[in-house]
Amino acid sequence: MAGLAIERVDVFQVDLPYSGGVYRLSGGREYRSFDATIVRVTTQNGLEGWGESTPFGSTWIASHALGVRAGIAEIAPRLIGLDPRRVDRINDAMDAALVGHLHAKTAIDVACWDVFGKSVGMPVCELLGGRTSVEMPVISSIYMGDPDDMRERVAKHRAAGYIAHSVKIGDEPSLDAERIAASLADKKPGEFFIVDANGGMTVESALRMLRLLPHGLDFALEAPCATWRECVSLRRRTDVPIIFDELATDDAAIIQLVSEDAAEGIGLKISKNGGLTRGRRQRDICVAAGYTVSVQETTGSDIAFAAIVHMGQTVPEKNLRCVLECRDIVALKTADGPFEVRNGRITAPTEPGLGITPRLDVLGEPVASYY
Repeated sequence: MAGLAIERVDVFQVDLPYSGGVYRLSGGREYRSFDATIVRVTTQNGLEGWGESTPFGSTWIASHALGVRAGIAEIAPRLIGLDPRRVDRINDAMDAALVGHLHAKTAIDVACWDVFGKSVGMPVCELLGGRTSVEMPVISSIYMGDPDDMRERVAKHRAAGYIAHSVKIGDEPSLDAERIAASLADKKPGEFFIVDANGGMTVESALRMLRLLPHGLDFALEAPCATWRECVSLRRRTDVPIIFDELATDDAAIIQLVSEDAAEGIGLKISKNGGLTRGRRQRDICVAAGYTVSVQETTGSDIAFAAIVHMGQTVPEKNLRCVLECRDIVALKTADGPFEVRNGRITAPTEPGLGITPRLDVLGEPVASYY
């Protein structure tokens, strides 16, 4: 297509307040707002693509919002004149401009996929390998707190149609055991629970916690410990399914995960894992290994959710655990589109590209532009 080269990259900054007031993770980490970076890629013939990267603060993994925008400043000038549909070549150019910093590359990568879809009149999920017929279950995010309060928050999400729940722990073993037992107390047939410590436990505290649980609770344990060695050590001592998240960061980590038989699945968070181009590759490795995949984001608004839905829609049903409804975490809407959750499930739209229309009045003026 003539003129389909990147002419301009605009960067927007938006604060996304946490919808629940204070979000609490292990280790005393608290979050009240999230700093979103949203990118618009414009081609010479006027097509626009949109992407988002919103780190979960600066204390979750090695990423932070200022780093996203600083990384884009290094990358964006090198992309002017390139064809955004050649997504692997775009990623080559980004890697040549900046080593690592996958969270900075994600928004641009997703925006290029949005342009790609619009240029050929197809939704992104079809370009990522083709949509499945799966109605994907969305998963709640239940922050760490009083056990009875966590039980109530699970119940509220259940009443809203959720069948999957991510329950946060990572404190004193007996209190964590109470949190898990309370959160699962009213578990219904077909519901799925992930218990997520966000790397907040030692092997000792994890083993003590697991031994305190009532017999027969059905859940998968996500990111129990901070280091690879600790997680593998714990896996050798328990029959509880283990999911890697914070440590499943890139292609090499996923390959090592499979080679060491270190887990049963991953949480594929798009910005942590480098965008849709890299996520597509990591999806394929996991499917080949027989792993389950939860398609999520660190956090984010409507634009990030659109990328989640399109990637999730390409994961075979037996491998797909859930997708994260990240829009529930934040109290600001940045875009519109046909992304309605019905009875706790969602399917990708059929509109070209991501299928979203950004709210420019919410985004405001760009904080940086490259052309």
